Amino acid sequence: MPSPPRGFEVPLWRALTVFRLASLAYVCALAVRDADRYAHPVAVGALILVMIAWTAATSVAYARPSWRRWPLLLTDLGVVMAVVLSTPWVVGREALASGVPTLGVAWMAGPVLAWAVSGGRRRGTVAALLVAGADLATRERIGQSSFTGVILMLLAGVVVGHVARLAADAEERLQRAVELEAATRERERLARGIHDSVLQVLALVQRRGADLPGEAGELARLAGEQEAALRALIAGSAPAGAVGPDLPDTDAVDLRALLGRYASTAVSLSAPATPVPLPRQVAREVAAATGAALDNVGRHAGGRAWVLVEDEGETVTVSIRDEGPGIPDGRLDEAAAQGRLGVSQSIQGRVADLGGTVRIISAPEAGTEIELTVPRAGR
Repeated sequence: MPSPPRGFEVPLWRALTVFRLASLAYVCALAVRDADRYAHPVAVGALILVMIAWTAATSVAYARPSWRRWPLLLTDLGVVMAVVLSTPWVVGREALASGVPTLGVAWMAGPVLAWAVSGGRRRGTVAALLVAGADLATRERIGQSSFTGVILMLLAGVVVGHVARLAADAEERLQRAVELEAATRERERLARGIHDSVLQVLALVQRRGADLPGEAGELARLAGEQEAALRALIAGSAPAGAVGPDLPDTDAVDLRALLGRYASTAVSLSAPATPVPLPRQVAREVAAATGAALDNVGRHAGGRAWVLVEDEGETVTVSIRDEGPGIPDGRLDEAAAQGRLGVSQSIQGRVADLGGTVRIISAPEAGTEIELTVPRAGR
């Protein structure tokens, strides 16, 4: 698929069109001045007509982002090199030796600039070397002035390519800034709605049930924890202890430490004997998805579960298996339609955001296995 056009490159393509028109006008002026010195003036006129037609064609073609691809770039380079290589015959060796300029002059730099804008410094350098080689091949004697033109063309390819890449990078950064601002505004909007509804209810449950005994008091405590976690989430920071004990301030953490808190008499955890290091955010999300899966086991499958951690080098896989009644066909889609997002968001959504995959294997009365596979570096 072609990449979308970059807005910051549009002025560069327009400047290229202006350059080609101006350089063509210069070629025409030189042709009028030196017409009596050419070996084949009629052929020179025919080539100038070709140059005019090709300049018009490229002006239209490069204005369309979908056409700025290899077929056009290679054809542009081929046409210009053909014009340059025909110079010794149409202009004549004697005229060239007496100081008459080659037919391409500055016009032959057009494809060099087009390659530089489309692909950066390296592509511009390659085009400059090819055109410069064709220009040098037309000369019987190569002097300092010949190399001066080659150096100028190389500099043009490198500088314009560098500017084009800077423009592309600037636009990507601007796009990320716009997306970040939009996400921040959306989070603020959601935060206001959550604060006026869910947070108020959770805070009320915590206050009313804090002194009650038994399950009511436990419910109030859990409501308080969820209120704190939700406040931290909408504020843009991770709550302390959200997925386990405090994490050291390092780039990678051991996934086994985060999953270890789920181990109990009902949950068996099997992990490698060596650490399973993952970037902190990746490890947190994997642990949170595992916790969501175990929560479903506690609610629907009796609470007995087996967790297996496999370090496969480039990826890490966590499997959660139970011996419950299984998941009926269509139940997950039905739950998502009802707004119950435990599997679709808490598990599948988290893993998908990391660039991983979730595989759910379930059969009636045969239990369920959920396999979470994530790339070690995350997305």
